[in-house]
Amino acid sequence: MIMGILNVTPDSFSDGGRYQGVIPALEHARSMIVEGAEIIDVGGESTRPGADPVVTSEELRRTIPIIEALRAEWDGLISIDTSKAEVAQKALGAGADIVNDVSGLRGDAGMIDICGESGCGLVAMHMQGEPRTMQASPHYDNVAEEVRCFFGERYETLTASGIDAECLCFDPGIGFGKTLEHNLALLGHLDELVVRGRPLLIGLSRKSFIGKVLGDDSSVLREWPTVALTAAARLQGVLLHRVHAVKENHDALRMAEAVLGGGLPGINDPS
Repeated sequence: MIMGILNVTPDSFSDGGRYQGVIPALEHARSMIVEGAEIIDVGGESTRPGADPVVTSEELRRTIPIIEALRAEWDGLISIDTSKAEVAQKALGAGADIVNDVSGLRGDAGMIDICGESGCGLVAMHMQGEPRTMQASPHYDNVAEEVRCFFGERYETLTASGIDAECLCFDPGIGFGKTLEHNLALLGHLDELVVRGRPLLIGLSRKSFIGKVLGDDSSVLREWPTVALTAAARLQGVLLHRVHAVKENHDALRMAEAVLGGGLPGINDPS
């Protein structure tokens, strides 16, 4: 499945400021849905390296009207990208189905209870540190093993709290407290990160590590390498892909499915 990124922020690294306000945000969401997105992920706080935190009231102002408007016209899956329990609660009340938390449900003590009570879908991401400082000096002895252990701990903690295991998926957090070497090591071992059969979500789209590999920091040149990485991740078993350019990545997944001989709803198409 494709999760289309809808950043309603002024400062996100790739598309900050482009979709603020209900009208431009809805237009972009509609476009992504036509191109094959089955989840729209609405985010009101940038989590790029060095980003400053946003107060709850501002995050609510940015996201809730858009979720309400999108829910009024679309019955697909809506995700709220937040680490704040109050934002998650109000987004779920406005019609969101999924909470996508870069802190792995560790950033706000109220998040686990709110998500457990709602029965919503959950994305628990791995991040070393916090957005403002996470790229200062990340260190791992074995990044793949440490991320997998984190997923195992989160699985046990969250299910013990009453959250249904079927609600969970995990995101290795490419670029979140990882060097270029850490990111590449994770991408080479994605199939080893699966815990208790729960699916992986991966966010590779336009990330800065692509520019480091290519030796060119232009974000424009990161789109097709993102598409290649999406196909490669699917061939390692990743089921959810969080991207900016939906059509190109959707097409890459269709080709990967053809190679695998299987199919996912909305991806496999006999034509």
